[in-house]
Amino acid sequence: MTAPAVLNPRSQRKPKGEGHARRAEILAAAERIFVEHGYEGATIRKIADEVGLSSTALYMHFAEKGEILHEICRQAFAALLELNLAVVAEPGGPEQRLRRMMRAYIDFGFDNPNAYRLVYMTRPVELQHGAMSAAQELGGALYRSFEQVVEDAETDGLLRGDARTTAQALWAGCHGVVSLMITKPYFDWADRETLVATLLDGLFAGLMKP
Repeated sequence: MTAPAVLNPRSQRKPKGEGHARRAEILAAAERIFVEHGYEGATIRKIADEVGLSSTALYMHFAEKGEILHEICRQAFAALLELNLAVVAEPGGPEQRLRRMMRAYIDFGFDNPNAYRLVYMTRPVELQHGAMSAAQELGGALYRSFEQVVEDAETDGLLRGDARTTAQALWAGCHGVVSLMITKPYFDWADRETLVATLLDGLFAGLMKP
C-alpha cells in the first residue's frame, strides 16, 4: 500500500476567513519575507504561499506588494505613536516621560524585530515602493511627539545642550542598541535588560543636567 503524500501546510489553500484576521496573517508573513529576501526579492506569490493563499486571493486584500509594505510601516508607526501619547498622558516630569518613551521604543523594537527592520532599516529606494508616505506622515508625527517632550525638558532647564540635538542623540542611542542586537544575535551581548538600563543611564547622565 502506498503511503499518502504529506502535504506542505504552506502550500495548502486555506478556506476563506475573516478579512481582518487574514490581512494580519498576510502582513506577518510579508514582514518575514521582506526581511529575508529584501523588497525586490519578495513576490506576491511567495507571500501568498507563506499564508496558504492563491495569488488571486491575496490580491483581494492588497493590490500590490508596495501596499503591503506601506501597511506594515503604517501599523508600526501608529502603534509607537499610541505608546508615546499614552506616556505623555501619564504623570511625571519631562525626564520621567522621556525615559518611559525610550523604553517603550526599545521594547517595541525587540518585540517586533521584523517590523522594526522594515520601518527603520529599509533602504530609501525600497521605501519609495509604498512606505515613504507612512514614514513621512506617521513617522514625523511620532518623532514630533518625542521631540516635544525633549523641548519641555529644555524649557525646564534640564538639558545640557539644545533640544533638537539632544532629541536626535537620544533617538540614535535607542536605535543603536535595538538595531545591533536584532541584526547581530550571535554577538556575546551582556544581559539585555542590564545593557539597556546602562545605555539609558549613560545618555541621561551625559545629556541632562544633574
